[in-house]
Amino acid sequence: MLEEIKKAAEYIKAAVNDFEPETGIILGTGLGGFADRIETLFSLDYKDIPGFPVSTVEGHAGRLIFGRVEGRNVVAMQGRFHYYEGYTMQQVTFPVRVMKLLGIKRLFVSNASGGVNPAFRTGDLMIITDHINLMPNPLIGPNNPELGPRFPDMHNCYDSSMIALATQIAEAEGIKLQYGVYVGCTGPTFETQAEYRFYKAIGGDAGGMSTVPEVIVARHMSIPVFAVSVITNCGLSDEIGDHEDVQRQGRRAGERMAVLFEKMIKTL
Repeated sequence: MLEEIKKAAEYIKAAVNDFEPETGIILGTGLGGFADRIETLFSLDYKDIPGFPVSTVEGHAGRLIFGRVEGRNVVAMQGRFHYYEGYTMQQVTFPVRVMKLLGIKRLFVSNASGGVNPAFRTGDLMIITDHINLMPNPLIGPNNPELGPRFPDMHNCYDSSMIALATQIAEAEGIKLQYGVYVGCTGPTFETQAEYRFYKAIGGDAGGMSTVPEVIVARHMSIPVFAVSVITNCGLSDEIGDHEDVQRQGRRAGERMAVLFEKMIKTL
């Protein structure tokens, strides 16, 4: 695995003239429009990068974007990979490991999720403060100490200083934020009402099909993480969810998320 990661990183470095990003960004369903705010210097299709999977889900463009946001160097995944697509957890999290070798100092993650907390409304932005993992752990299997420790600590997965900065920026910009625990599950089915009640009972505020594996691997490699969920439907209501509506809600809320990301990247 380490040799594959290094091979992908070397290919990318050559393709982008050794451009070194400070911040890595993973854009979730319906949130790929943030890439339009990046002053793009290089764009690589996943299919051209050695070892990279190819996103098969509508709303995930499948490009690695290198450029600047507010004058700061970034790399953004315009589309991610999911366990439900049939990829292994090692494949799902492969890009995070590659971005670490490219030089990122922090990781921003976004997703579309179903609200579990009854106080949440469709279109809310939820800052993830912790997670509950109901997926296979991406660190199962042999551990390479060059990548991280055998038993990484998952306390404070989501960086408290970045959460505080996001709160400060949101107050200044008039952006309403929610805060909560994200429950990561496999999908691809949307959850039943009983499953949503279960998530609520175990301490979840929102649920979705991504993010947790990427965060676990990022923390395994000591990358600080900031993550936002866009609440695209409310699971404990009678709303009937579909993927098209998730994309629509994601695009609407994406503008507020983009402002938050831009201001944070400029400040950090």
